[in-house]
Amino acid sequence: MARDSLSASEARRIALAAQGFDRPRPDGRVDLRHLRGAIGRLGLIQLDFVNVVVPAHYQVLFSRLGPYGRSLLDRLAYRRRELTEQWAHEASLVPVELWPHLAHRREDHPPRPWRLDGFLDRHPGYVDSVLAEIDRRGPLAAEDLAVPDGVSRRLDGSWYGTVPRILLENLFGRGLLAVAERRANMARVFDRSERLIPPEQHGRSVSREEAQRELVRIAARAHGVATAADLADYFRLRVGEAQPRIAELVEAGELREVAVEGWRGPAYLQREARLPRRVEAAALISPFDPLVWTRKRTERLFGFEYRFEIFIPHEQRRWGCYVLPFLQGDRLVARVDLKADRPSGRLLVLATHYEAGVDRAEAEPALSAEIETMAGWLGLHSSGSE
Repeated sequence: MARDSLSASEARRIALAAQGFDRPRPDGRVDLRHLRGAIGRLGLIQLDFVNVVVPAHYQVLFSRLGPYGRSLLDRLAYRRRELTEQWAHEASLVPVELWPHLAHRREDHPPRPWRLDGFLDRHPGYVDSVLAEIDRRGPLAAEDLAVPDGVSRRLDGSWYGTVPRILLENLFGRGLLAVAERRANMARVFDRSERLIPPEQHGRSVSREEAQRELVRIAARAHGVATAADLADYFRLRVGEAQPRIAELVEAGELREVAVEGWRGPAYLQREARLPRRVEAAALISPFDPLVWTRKRTERLFGFEYRFEIFIPHEQRRWGCYVLPFLQGDRLVARVDLKADRPSGRLLVLATHYEAGVDRAEAEPALSAEIETMAGWLGLHSSGSE
């Protein structure tokens, strides 16, 4: 696409196409091939287990593919092991081939949990004993592990809750452990990473520069068009780390520097980015969807100010607790506060807010249809107001 400048509308359509919203949802049964295609375009899926509606990583695929068996994603990750949990954007599922490209994240992880510094000084053999238990018994969760006699299991004031959990999470962050599965309560079960990651990936060495270049390349493909800050944020690189890699990709012809209407500074257009004539999507978007997770980019692309308010006191919320933007065509036209009331079997619409200038006569039927589709996917019998 030999362009030196793009209109705001063109940039928006390019971004939506890169995220897979320019194509119809599969007509018929969604299978593993569809999931592989969607994940391949995105490069990663951020994990979030808040269950007000549905854990966000499942919804990211629903937004693009429509109803599918959520067990398919679990199968890819924890049975076929084509995906692995890693710190990428935040906690994420990534293709297992990216294991060597995230080595720098694991190398930069703190060598010991700061909340356990004193504990590990007093019990220097505890780390080795935990690893020995996993070697002997196989994959284990925090609840399967004991603590030394006379030591409190709880870590007061820590988000991680217990001594075994914070230690396991640290060993995971450093790459000594990987996630083997998730239990019904969503607890991570850990095993030695070399037993879960294929040898051709686990033993592969990639330089930091090569890894950063590949991560920026993936981010560029997933964005279509983006600023340097957008590209860096996708895998949580520092902008200063990403900029030399961006320059290399420009030099190689994989990226083209362009000006986008209304954007400050240069943007970068991915070589294979598509510009559809129109986008005809209709999808509820998770708060943790890569389409909207960078809020400044969301404002640039859609003129849509988005704030996730679940952690904001009720009286200070403007929109609601678990608010999902609604994508219609190439615009975010509304935001909907949803709640899955599983005891009553309903998907509740607590509030709906339409953007200024939106034709509600056109938007309301599309939104209602998508809410009904989501309700059916979640096994809820109906949707409606609380």
